[in-house]
Amino acid sequence: MRKICVVTGTRAEYGLLYWLMKEIADDPGLQLQIIATGMHLSPEFGLTYQQIESDGFTISARVEMLLSSDTPVGITKSIGLGVIGFADALESLKPDILVVLGDRFEVLAAAQAAVIARIPIAHIHGGETTEGAFDEHVRHAITKFSQWHFVAAEPYRHRVIQLGESPERVFNLGAPGLDHLRHLHWCDRQTLEEFLGIKLLSPIFLVTYHPVTLDKQSPAIAMGELLTALDAFPQATVILTYPNADTGGRVLIEQIDQWVENNKHRARAFVSLGQQRYLSLMREVDVILGNSSSGITEAPALKKATVNIGDRQKGRLKAQSVIDVLEVNSNIITGIRQALSSEFQSLLSSVESWYGSGNVSLKIKETLKSVTLQTRKSFFDIGHVL
Repeated sequence: MRKICVVTGTRAEYGLLYWLMKEIADDPGLQLQIIATGMHLSPEFGLTYQQIESDGFTISARVEMLLSSDTPVGITKSIGLGVIGFADALESLKPDILVVLGDRFEVLAAAQAAVIARIPIAHIHGGETTEGAFDEHVRHAITKFSQWHFVAAEPYRHRVIQLGESPERVFNLGAPGLDHLRHLHWCDRQTLEEFLGIKLLSPIFLVTYHPVTLDKQSPAIAMGELLTALDAFPQATVILTYPNADTGGRVLIEQIDQWVENNKHRARAFVSLGQQRYLSLMREVDVILGNSSSGITEAPALKKATVNIGDRQKGRLKAQSVIDVLEVNSNIITGIRQALSSEFQSLLSSVESWYGSGNVSLKIKETLKSVTLQTRKSFFDIGHVL
């Protein structure tokens, strides 16, 4: 029985991996192993490993690595702790394949340990670019650590090959997070209102803003601009989710909490909504605001407008439903007004996603089940550029 080990460190990443984990767990020819790490194990970020267990999965190992510090030194030390913890976990579990997704520093720690342990890696969502965050460097580094690549769009496949990966090991199957659109048991508006503790009166904004980790400017400045822009729409219902455990993230949480305290009649903030409630809420809102990848990937598939703020997602393929704006309150206000306009709203029904239409997890699982296990690989040379 082939043992496939999935690493997850954040609520968002777990949401994207859920259906792949389910496919592996339900296959009698495979054994699912799960390593929970990072934000999942942190009380500050909601102990979201409990969601994994409540979904019926068994966590095989827990790697404590997240220091209570979001400085560059703290994040770097967290990576070091992660490498040590993953070394022990992988030695104990001895998986045949390690599955990682995206560009988080927790995943970088796991990949380093797996390479030294001679465990082949399958990487999901490689080839993308996020020029405003050090995730950009992490993602491409993980590509070079990995044997197999599951990308979300054809231009990303070309980029992974450009990095020297052999074409027969790079699979363009789409974004696995879109599988939720096929399988999710959607929450209706009343159920959402009961959970959120607020009436969802239009216009409804869903806001997630993460630190831009390669920007020398404090992320607090950009968050201040965003919150000032929200003040220009006093009739809007605003639901905010906390940022990831990135450099400078804690000050954003303080700003969010203070703004919500001043707007209790129309705003709520949450550490985590869970994938079911988050996507169900996304289906109800008028505008997705911030710089989360969900505004780039899932929102267009749900025919929703996104106001994408700043450079964090710079370089990603974006549908026509995405409006890019600077981290300046006047620009954000203009973007929101454009997104709410009847002209823009009428265009949303014809928006097409770059990232497929779902049913991706089954294809990834079948590929992992059939590939020849190997850790060696040759650099694929696309030719000399004059």
